[in-house]
Amino acid sequence: MARFVTIGERIHCISPTIREAMANRDPAPILKRAKEQIDAGATYLDVNIGPAENGGEELMKWAVQLIQDNFDNHPLCLDTANSKAIEAGLSVYNPVRGKAIVNSADAGDRIGNIDLAADNGAICFALCSKAGVPSDNDERMACCQELLERGMEKGMDPEDLWFDPLFLVIKGMQDKQMEVLEFIKMCSDMGFKTTGGLSNVSNGMPKLIRPIIDSATVAMAMMNGLTSAIVNPCDLRLMETIKSCDVIRGETLYADSYLEL
Repeated sequence: MARFVTIGERIHCISPTIREAMANRDPAPILKRAKEQIDAGATYLDVNIGPAENGGEELMKWAVQLIQDNFDNHPLCLDTANSKAIEAGLSVYNPVRGKAIVNSADAGDRIGNIDLAADNGAICFALCSKAGVPSDNDERMACCQELLERGMEKGMDPEDLWFDPLFLVIKGMQDKQMEVLEFIKMCSDMGFKTTGGLSNVSNGMPKLIRPIIDSATVAMAMMNGLTSAIVNPCDLRLMETIKSCDVIRGETLYADSYLEL
């Protein structure tokens, strides 16, 4: 194992502030969100420009260069449904502090994003689904095998495929939570890295409850071998939980000041 990898989720076009900043090429709000997350300890920053059907290539290039130029080439996760925009972002990405992450491929229409990652020496999130929510862990594992085979055909190191079981919202899918944890354990037992959008679990909950549920979920998932997640790094409770789990798992040497590291 290794220390848990956090991917900061807050540069996302779903935010009106970020959407407007991207549309107007206004660097200030994006740099502010980037700094907040880096200061909070995010290993990577997710840059989500949405579908970006028009002008996505230029936008992703602009965002990648803006953040890396201002934050010493901090590692980034490139997130959009537009594969041409991902490719454009990879063309200007500086990997000196960590490989880029392609977010994401699946075993359906987006399987070609694995090729994109392989051709550019990037990591790829591999969503264990063809379309929508997988019905059970048998379907997840079948998708996992398809994605792994595609990556191997393209010469990828298995370490660069991070499998995503698809975290599910508790409100309405409470009965599926343990199944997701079981799949993470299955992947861990096979030596695979895993990831996922952790905040999906608490979607629709009151603001006060979300950090509690997210923190409990990440602790249980890490116990089952989860190696990374897309999170809100500005959630202090969550980040303290992740750091504490790393200490308990022996990935961080304990010191009284471990929360400050």
